[in-house]
Amino acid sequence: MAYSLKRRVSYKVSTASLSHSFPAIFTKSGLLISHLRYLYSNRSKSTSWMERNAFAVELLLKFIDHQDSKFSSATELLRAFVEALQFGTIQDGQDDSGLFWSPRRNEDVNVLLRHITDYCDYLDTVHGTDLPKLNPMRKATHSEDRLQWCAYYRRHSRSFLNHLAKPSQEQFSVARKIRGPESHLVDIEAVYRFPEDRIEDLLLYGFVSPSGVPDYASQLIVMLMHFGGLRLSECFHIYINDISIDPKSGSALISVFHPSDGKSPDERFSKRNEYLAHKYRMSPRNEYARSHRLYAGWKGPLLTNRDLSFDVMFYPARKAVEFTLLLQKYLSTKPASDCPFLFANSKGNPESKKNFNQKHCRAVKRIGLEPSKSLGTTPHAHRHSYGYRLSQGGGSQLEIQKAMHHKSPDSCLVYLKPSDDEVRQQMKNTR
Repeated sequence: MAYSLKRRVSYKVSTASLSHSFPAIFTKSGLLISHLRYLYSNRSKSTSWMERNAFAVELLLKFIDHQDSKFSSATELLRAFVEALQFGTIQDGQDDSGLFWSPRRNEDVNVLLRHITDYCDYLDTVHGTDLPKLNPMRKATHSEDRLQWCAYYRRHSRSFLNHLAKPSQEQFSVARKIRGPESHLVDIEAVYRFPEDRIEDLLLYGFVSPSGVPDYASQLIVMLMHFGGLRLSECFHIYINDISIDPKSGSALISVFHPSDGKSPDERFSKRNEYLAHKYRMSPRNEYARSHRLYAGWKGPLLTNRDLSFDVMFYPARKAVEFTLLLQKYLSTKPASDCPFLFANSKGNPESKKNFNQKHCRAVKRIGLEPSKSLGTTPHAHRHSYGYRLSQGGGSQLEIQKAMHHKSPDSCLVYLKPSDDEVRQQMKNTR
């Protein structure tokens, strides 16, 4: 019986190389080694990218295993696969394929198709071009040619090294034979912000134990997000040594380093991944599997220092002093820990995202609010509050980009746009 299974494995190309953890696909014929090698060739990409790529290949294999009919070419098979993703496989309550797939969003279909196409292109480079291609190139139509040029110039217009790019006419004269469905043009969705009038209640009364003992670590994490604009995952990459205090103002000076390539706090090691491996037998937290308790993502923020870090900018600025006072309380009660990370749980182990999310949920309920994205009471809403507060305080687009460490100035436009309720209120006020 045909089948495909996804399991996590450790992989190394030679006895002298380092071991890497990847999602591997097994079929009735054994391990799909070509896909494992493909993931290794893209090992610098994020864990979520690798998981999504493996998921796309796994879906294609399942589709192939459930096909009774013969396709005239590999390209026709891929076309049928894309249609199954887009429209599902159920019709009138029946599913002859046995897959029972529901229709997927157009954007999701395009992402999965891109993963499949890139993997097949890799196979072409390894095995040559004599084998039938799954998604070959064809001559682009005039409209496709123009659109690809427009897309190219839009991507590169804000690139720091755009003057080095030299596009050729040939690269835009071809297109893929199988293309995904057209993505819908949607205006930027509403950004939900944590209520400013309840942030002090959350900090003072939300993060306390049943016996009334404050949870200083969680309070500091919320301050970093709400008043420092950090993403939640970025908080878990901070070392204790990454924080210093301004002797004049008492403000906390915090640097967030690249988890693996950032400068090591120990001069004996060049990078943080080497430092973690030798001193603590740990990996950078973004390199663990998403299911691992130590996993913390890394979104690729704009680094502004030569040591591959960026500095936290508190707004209002006085919050940097309040952070220092709270930090002193936390460090005086912090459990002994055999790791360099700032935030640890009650047992001294590195704090996890899952544990904090549960604490945040309980804290929100404790002050009488409901945890919900649409109400702005989830952890990421604190970062949205930070960006909105900057825009309301007169921050320009470039200033907000700098403070929030976006690579593109356009990424912060969502904080400059009025909400639907604000537009309605303006209409009411206008006569």
